Amino acid sequence: MPFSSTRRRFLTAAGGVGLSLAVSPFRGIARAQRPATDATFLFSCDVHACLVSADGLSPNCADEGKTDAALLRHVAALNGVGGRLWPAQIDGRPTGLASAGKPIATPLGLVLGGDMTDDGGGQVRVPGEGRQLQQFASRYQQGVGPDRVHYPVYNGLGNHDLDQDGVAPHVDWYRRELRDYVELNHRSTVFYKAPVPVTNYDLDSDNYSWDWGGLHLIQLQRYGGDDTRGAISGLPWLRQDLATYAADGRPVVLFQHYGWDGFSTEHWDPAASTFDPTGAGPAHWWSEEERAGLLAALKGYNIVGIFHGHEHPTPMIYSHEGYDIFKPVAAFMGGFALVRVTDTFMDVALAKAGGNPDGLAFTHAFSKRF
Repeated sequence: MPFSSTRRRFLTAAGGVGLSLAVSPFRGIARAQRPATDATFLFSCDVHACLVSADGLSPNCADEGKTDAALLRHVAALNGVGGRLWPAQIDGRPTGLASAGKPIATPLGLVLGGDMTDDGGGQVRVPGEGRQLQQFASRYQQGVGPDRVHYPVYNGLGNHDLDQDGVAPHVDWYRRELRDYVELNHRSTVFYKAPVPVTNYDLDSDNYSWDWGGLHLIQLQRYGGDDTRGAISGLPWLRQDLATYAADGRPVVLFQHYGWDGFSTEHWDPAASTFDPTGAGPAHWWSEEERAGLLAALKGYNIVGIFHGHEHPTPMIYSHEGYDIFKPVAAFMGGFALVRVTDTFMDVALAKAGGNPDGLAFTHAFSKRF
């Protein structure tokens, strides 16, 4: 199934496959001056760690499937990726992947696209380390054994991590705790070595970037340019980061929580008294102006993919204004994306954890040649 680079396209049915033949304007630009690119990694989103006591969940979490057992199945599937083969077929249809039938390299890391926790880390009235953040770290901080992710984890925050106000006078304590967790995991100093160090960390926005060979990767947290709930926009940092690290035309991949799908872009509908994709009122999550500001900052660079979360049950592969965009099913529902970027192609396979401890099923595929 061909993919259009000029119109939005969603994949919602199992077995969706796609191939894009993209002619990059950056082909050959400074190629000899940058490292070779062959990076395999995982992306997931919407973990929604939900514990608020030793064995109790936040309200509605059990009904929604946000259980520790679900996270353990997800972690097992992530850890079981290396050594499998890239899918040549999904539901009997060729995937078109350049890597089809080849062994999957050990992923360089797992990147997360927000909503690590369900309620601001799982806080209580008196400031302290939240149970949900403890649960998240016990599963999604690199470790050994069947209950921990085996790869470096690149953390990202979403609305469930940042939008909840604490009890006065500790209104911002919970946001600060989550932001501190990201910083302490990724920002090294002269005196401190982060567990998963990155190249460029912005203290104002907690955006950060790093490189795997000739691939540049950027974490934008809730969304690029977020200035709500006391956040400071990271767009000036983003412009400088791209100018510093990606001006040679190298491929760039972005990660954030919100996307360009109908849920992420919904507005208040006064007639229906709810937020929906057809509403004409204020934006629910981020506005047209904010989306335009982010895209303007990306113009002129070789952005090969944008990965996001936020919407839970629907796997999506679509394009918007020429950018290829990917969203797997939520992590607590078993979803993730397997990605490989080289100098000549990009492969993405959406997958979902199965019922067996290490089982997984590939559901959608996308490939483009550079």
